[in-house]
Amino acid sequence: MDPTTIILGLAVVFGLYMAWNIGANDVANAMGTSVGSHAVTIGQAIFIAAIFEFGGAFLVGGEVTNTIRKGIFDASLFADKPFEFNVGMLSALLAAAVWLQLASWKGLPVSTTHAIVGAVMGFSIVSMGWSSINWWKVGGIVASWFISPITGAFIAFLVFFTIRRLILDDDEPIERTRKVAPALVFVLGTVLGFILFKKGLKNLHLGLSGVELTGLAVAMGIGGSIAVGVMLRNFKKEEKDSHLRQNLKVEKVFAWLQIVTACFMAFAHGSNDVANAVGPLAGIVANLNSAAGEVATQAALPKWVLALGGVGIVIGLATWGKKVIATVGKNITEMTPTRGFAAEFGACITILFGSTLGLPLSTTHVLVGSVIGVGLARGIAALNIGVIRGIAASWFITVPAGGVLCVIFYEILVHVLPRG
Repeated sequence: MDPTTIILGLAVVFGLYMAWNIGANDVANAMGTSVGSHAVTIGQAIFIAAIFEFGGAFLVGGEVTNTIRKGIFDASLFADKPFEFNVGMLSALLAAAVWLQLASWKGLPVSTTHAIVGAVMGFSIVSMGWSSINWWKVGGIVASWFISPITGAFIAFLVFFTIRRLILDDDEPIERTRKVAPALVFVLGTVLGFILFKKGLKNLHLGLSGVELTGLAVAMGIGGSIAVGVMLRNFKKEEKDSHLRQNLKVEKVFAWLQIVTACFMAFAHGSNDVANAVGPLAGIVANLNSAAGEVATQAALPKWVLALGGVGIVIGLATWGKKVIATVGKNITEMTPTRGFAAEFGACITILFGSTLGLPLSTTHVLVGSVIGVGLARGIAALNIGVIRGIAASWFITVPAGGVLCVIFYEILVHVLPRG
């Protein structure tokens, strides 16, 4: 069989395998708070995520992607070694996917981007030496291990503390919800608008100015606020409603808000993170078609490649995502719709804050940190420290684990696959 066909075939298989594991880990942790709070069932979460993740990946996944995630090494070093580069990309895909599957098997939410970055570091070091790595980029990744969860925890803590003080602890929580919820939704809708147009739709190259972006985001906030105000118009206390019963009704309102937030986040995730699965695949395709002495640092993403990534993500969530959902939604701290809403609210604000300032935030780490922050608002006893310790350890291990696995697979494949 032609060597090019073999490498291309393996790239498609490994890319689909990677997408499957992204769905099992990344998407699962994004939907975990909604399932853990009983806002949706596991089946409903899979259905919702399937629509919005695939929609984000296929419709606005981007025409062009960077083949080297986060610019972690200089691809030009491989200009005269196209075979080694392609094998390295194959090895990186396989290594990251294997590590994500191991993490999902243990129910540990880890960063997909960090897994693929660790993997490409591995084959670059073994091929070109330690000097081939951009260590400033690596430093930013290490910093994100601390910045992401701490920032998410702090903001989510404040959000839930506010909800509890203004609504749940009030003598008339239903009446307070009617007054406070529209304001909360205005802020959330505006933040989601920024995330949607700045991150979720960035691959469409809309060319929006700062004023236009702000205007659209604020318009989304106003629209959401009005819609919630109308929805709550008949949301009133009945004579038989005790304070507990009122709070239970309030939780149902926040369950709906939580679902809307999860839909937006799934769409933005699909549009951005599909590149983690199909970026290296696109790079291999581009390099197989490029002239001698060239290595593509950017590559086109045909619709079939985006569809492959989207389908893989959805299948991964449906078949392998339950353990990570359980960890995020139930095992870190007890979740309710108001707590889940606060965690997702905090994560959204943190993600927007980080992307605006250029901070190296991991979405997975932000969300987990936000869940921890919600738990802290109820006291340290509300947290499962053992679970948190295991998650933290997996974060520190992800980059070196991806690198070691990649080196192993690279040394095998570079001697097994035929050269073109």
